[in-house]
Amino acid sequence: MIRKHNFRTLTELFEYSTSTFPRREVSSFVEGGQQYTYAQFRDKCENLSRLLSTFGIGAYDKVAILSENMPNWAIAFFATTAYGRISVPMLQELSSNEITNILNHSESKAIFVSKKQLHKLDESVMEHLNLVIDIETFKFIKVKDTSYTCDGRVTMPTPLDTAAIIYTSGTTGNAKGVMLCHRNFCANVLEAWKAYKVRKKDVFMSILPIAHTYEMSIGMLYPFSTGAKVYYLQKMPTPSVLIKSLKMVRPTVMLSVPLIIEKIYKSSVLPTIESSKFLQYLQKNIPWLLHFLVGIKLKKTFGGRIGFFGIGGAKLDPVVEDFLKKVRFPYAIGYGLTETAPLICNASPFKTHVGSTGIAAYGVQIRLHDVNPVTGLGELVVKGNNVMLGYYKDYNRTKEVLSKDGWFHTGDLASMDSKGRYYIKGRMGTVIIGASGENIYPEEIESVINNIESVNESLVVQRAGNLVALVVFNENVIDWNLEGEDKFITDLEEKKKVILEKVNASVNKFSKINSVEIQKEPFIKTATHKIKRFLYEKKQIEKA
Repeated sequence: MIRKHNFRTLTELFEYSTSTFPRREVSSFVEGGQQYTYAQFRDKCENLSRLLSTFGIGAYDKVAILSENMPNWAIAFFATTAYGRISVPMLQELSSNEITNILNHSESKAIFVSKKQLHKLDESVMEHLNLVIDIETFKFIKVKDTSYTCDGRVTMPTPLDTAAIIYTSGTTGNAKGVMLCHRNFCANVLEAWKAYKVRKKDVFMSILPIAHTYEMSIGMLYPFSTGAKVYYLQKMPTPSVLIKSLKMVRPTVMLSVPLIIEKIYKSSVLPTIESSKFLQYLQKNIPWLLHFLVGIKLKKTFGGRIGFFGIGGAKLDPVVEDFLKKVRFPYAIGYGLTETAPLICNASPFKTHVGSTGIAAYGVQIRLHDVNPVTGLGELVVKGNNVMLGYYKDYNRTKEVLSKDGWFHTGDLASMDSKGRYYIKGRMGTVIIGASGENIYPEEIESVINNIESVNESLVVQRAGNLVALVVFNENVIDWNLEGEDKFITDLEEKKKVILEKVNASVNKFSKINSVEIQKEPFIKTATHKIKRFLYEKKQIEKA
């Protein structure tokens, strides 16, 4: 098992799993298709690697992947990385312009692309690529004749060789190419094993983009290392698609972001309790029984076998987390960044503590830098085999976050309790300085706003020295077809007043908001559903 195999490279991991579990199934779509055993998976990777070599794509060359989640995604990844090449995964939400910039900056020689994403490839970019391969069939879409050289030699990568370059803008803009080496990914597989032991009979259901390190490391590489199977959706994970798929797959492991479980709680669990006199009676008089019954129902919704429901990518609403804890739902918390591939902290099921991101993951060193003696807050800095090599072709930005002795500065403000659990307060870049020099953490105010009835999400920004709350309501709360009419304006002003009063009654005097603005459209988000703050902060500057 993996505890006897501390993999040093993805090549070692690939060799181990495909030889140890040849007859077991690696993955497939929920409703069938692209179904492979580990032996078949290996054959596909070997054939594709030979194909790449034939067209002059060898060790250290970059190969991009632009596709929706599917079993073939993992084949494209291993056909690249297990043979010494460098993978350049791209999120399907990227624009044509962003894709062009990434392909040019990374100097990718080939790309695996899905039919849905093909239209985003600019003609000028296509001209520079040796190969464009349909990821769904592995057939050629475009071949550069002069690239047929048969001299693409592969190599056995070392632990410190780059395995992937992942471009991220995070929530603050300015895309960076994060260079993750083989050791980074293998460290995350070991961290995951130490946190929660997955066995070969475990079943994963993937709903997050594999191009993000969270799903890539923990949702693809980790199950692959243990002989487990992963199911992929062919449609967007809407509530109806998700519920149907959960019943079919009955997963034992799932990875999610807070938004998904928060929506289930607010749109399904709470209304069910509020509409039932019996459940309301239990809530008031026998809460433990209510929690027991709701816990059974919630686990059944997820197929009845769920043993690990990982939540990461953003902070979980403490009200929702407290509820999950009371109903004994097997949720786990993870914290990390693309630059750490991604795990830094984790809390396994039933070892969580409301509001905490957990303890340092296995083999990861953490300390708080420049701690405020009054608040106990400091920047969370990390050292370990999970820390990136640096930003591709960007020494200056690498130097800003990575010290000479290997400590990575996360930019997150955190505190630690007596039991070694960490609590993330917010990003250093999002802290608002008040009129008297006090630190205001917008994430804390947003948490209060998001728990107001009918509110879907919010963002707090500073404008002309005042705090302004931008708010998006749940669907059907506001009829925008009536926009501009007297009743519409009156109702909107009343809703703003309710939010203003409820928030200011719940926060300290420095964090009181001065006004509320209702957003018609949902906020633009990253792959892990974090709001891209920089877009809205810029808007405020332009308006000021």
